[in-house]
Amino acid sequence: MESIVAAFDLVVRVARPVVFGIIVVTAVVCVLAWAVRTRRINPFGSVARVTRRIADPLIIPVERRVVRAGGMPASAPWWALVAVALAGLALLALLGFVRDSIISVHFSLTQGPLGIVRLLILWTFVVLKAAIIVRVVMSWVGGTYSTIGRVVIGLTEWFLAPLRGVMPRLGPIDITPLVAWFLLDILQAIIARVL
Repeated sequence: MESIVAAFDLVVRVARPVVFGIIVVTAVVCVLAWAVRTRRINPFGSVARVTRRIADPLIIPVERRVVRAGGMPASAPWWALVAVALAGLALLALLGFVRDSIISVHFSLTQGPLGIVRLLILWTFVVLKAAIIVRVVMSWVGGTYSTIGRVVIGLTEWFLAPLRGVMPRLGPIDITPLVAWFLLDILQAIIARVL
């Protein structure tokens, strides 16, 4: 067990600087691509040609999505940078989650049936909170009507709908996911104390 946790710790220790490096390199490439697209750098020069050769495989798919959503093509490098940064952070969070889950499973199995019940309750709250995050992100970037969107709505609507009836809206901002997150935290803490 300790060797598995140590292996995950090593992977996380290696992944952090790698992810950070990828984000920094992507930021440099995206800044150059933005400068070429907005003509701050001569679009016919050698720097622009090299930048386009390197950046276009990353930025062209993002640009298509941005343009379909009604955005400006020149903003595609910034969206690409955000996507790479979020993907890197999600990878690090996933590695940390897997490591913590392995420890939780091992600890729960040593605690007997009550430990397994605690673990299942913990995982239920983790899934609900993750579904809230995915739902909020999908409401920003689209995809609410995709298969994943329908699953996420099915997981969250049963407790978000009653909250919407009680919570006031702050203009166009719906704060019910934030309130639901805090209520889930409180409920999880109460259940953890009882068990």
